[in-house]
Amino acid sequence: MAELLQNATFFPPVETALREPNGLLAMGGDLSVERLLDAYRHGIFPWFNPGEPILWWSPDPRMVLVPDEVSVTRSLAKRIRNGGFEVRADTAFADVMRACAEPREGAGGTWISPAMRAAYTRLFDAGYAHSVETWRNGALVGGLYGVAIGRMFYGESMFSREPDASKVALVQLARQLQRWGFGLIDCQMETAHLASMGARTVPRAAFTARLAELVNLPHLPGPWIFDPETRN
Repeated sequence: MAELLQNATFFPPVETALREPNGLLAMGGDLSVERLLDAYRHGIFPWFNPGEPILWWSPDPRMVLVPDEVSVTRSLAKRIRNGGFEVRADTAFADVMRACAEPREGAGGTWISPAMRAAYTRLFDAGYAHSVETWRNGALVGGLYGVAIGRMFYGESMFSREPDASKVALVQLARQLQRWGFGLIDCQMETAHLASMGARTVPRAAFTARLAELVNLPHLPGPWIFDPETRN
């Protein structure tokens, strides 16, 4: 059974997470900036449906993307060069979160509730959460958001209103993070979409060991500005 959290920002060891459902570690607590940062520092993230208690997860294995291993197909490279996209960072965080929360074809409700949007907006205001946005002709057509601590980036969700728009954002994010010396992008759960971009699974123990190194490197607070070369 997952542990019930008390008021303190304290989590049980990730090794005690359940195998079924994979990674369920604890429930309860709150979505304060302090608790969220403590969770991410230990490889834990919240994921729950509206109306449920807050559920905290640390799955094994963990899907990650090394920034310099992002896979770009010829067709995607052509879209990046010639698609008329502009990639920005941290200029429309609330809009990206709302877009990620919109209903998707074939899916039920969303886990990105108003409470989650408020919590991650507080993280954004504190310089830890970030959005990467794909724009075309002045319209927001795709993007993603996540959390950065030290030189570790935790991806949370992405959306596309045009083909490849979220992939463009992810590729440009990976290129910029490589420039800044980030070691990993956490993708949380395994998906075919992320695997096609070069993400792979690693044992939780290996993930948390690398994580412990990266979160203690100098932090780069927001708002972020991508290098001109990355934005092309």
